[in-house]
Amino acid sequence: MDRKHYADEHRAFAEAFRAFADKVVAPHYLDWERAGITPREVFQEAGRGGFLGMAVPEQYGGGGVDDFRFNQVLDEQIAFAGVTGSGLGIALHNDICLPYFLAYATDEQKQRWLPGITSGELITAIAMTEPGAGSDLNGIRTSARRDGDSYVVNGAKTFITNGVNADLVIVAAKTGSDPSDRRRGTSLFVLERGMAGFERGRNLDKLGLHSQDTAELYFTDVRVPVENRLGEEGEGFQYLTEKLPQERTSIAISALAESAAALQETVKYVKERTAFGAPIASFQNTKFVLAEIATEIDVAQAFVDRCVDRLNVGELTPADASKAKLHCTELQGRVVDRCLQLHGGYGYMTEYAISRRYADARITRIYGGTSEIMKTVISKSLGL
Repeated sequence: MDRKHYADEHRAFAEAFRAFADKVVAPHYLDWERAGITPREVFQEAGRGGFLGMAVPEQYGGGGVDDFRFNQVLDEQIAFAGVTGSGLGIALHNDICLPYFLAYATDEQKQRWLPGITSGELITAIAMTEPGAGSDLNGIRTSARRDGDSYVVNGAKTFITNGVNADLVIVAAKTGSDPSDRRRGTSLFVLERGMAGFERGRNLDKLGLHSQDTAELYFTDVRVPVENRLGEEGEGFQYLTEKLPQERTSIAISALAESAAALQETVKYVKERTAFGAPIASFQNTKFVLAEIATEIDVAQAFVDRCVDRLNVGELTPADASKAKLHCTELQGRVVDRCLQLHGGYGYMTEYAISRRYADARITRIYGGTSEIMKTVISKSLGL
């Protein structure tokens, strides 16, 4: 389908980033997969190319363009370059962490952090999930106690993307004293690399997303200056709620792009591979499977593009973002499974991108809110 979603500047940005990904990322990606982490220098090279902080005002070194379509084309091109977007950690940096700094940081904080975030010198992460609290933001137990001009933070987080590389970690912690007020008692703090008592655990060994560093974080009497609090005390739950639709849209974009890339690769493969003396593409089952996949992708793309348009004008609802994430991540799971099947035994070999896409796809139905949580959000919008 001819998408009218992008203007010439978006297509030019996509071409520039694809050239960057093909040159800087793709040749080394499998090495990073084996190492379990993407080198910090990749963020710096992305920053020099103008691929970080597109929405950051020019006075802080950013692109000064508040248009999420630039994020969208970047996420799509990562997938088509054969690299899972979440695996790089760039989508998290641009799409999920940066909005908190733009929306809630003071002028002093922006001057201190935004130039480094945009250049790639400062890598970001956000720490919500805890060992005893996954999708339940109300269950956060990490605490921050005010002590003069500082807060003393204690607790632990897990499954934190960019957890090893991160220089700035947005940490959700309890500051309220009333245990019954679970929502207004949460605040956000920016913990910086090198703070005493801030320790990182192991780089977690995962099913997929191997080039993405995912770590456990521990806070033992970490003294965090009041100047590192993001926004007002006690408003952290509201801030997280406000930014979740963008996070879920980002996940939907990447999941759908992964599906489209898997389809593209599979169409090429079945035309070249033969069985029983004929190309696999000539079999009716192959044609029907790929026709169904192509249809589902195009239909989902129209909805995702509409969600991005709504996000750009501040009209994207939590329910619609949840619908996008639910549908696109579930679709991704079905698509990569069916595409791997058409690859036969070769699809199980890690030298083929489809095998990596298959492993990487499983987490998208879990992080950013599970499919079950998405259904709960959507059902509430129906008055249920």
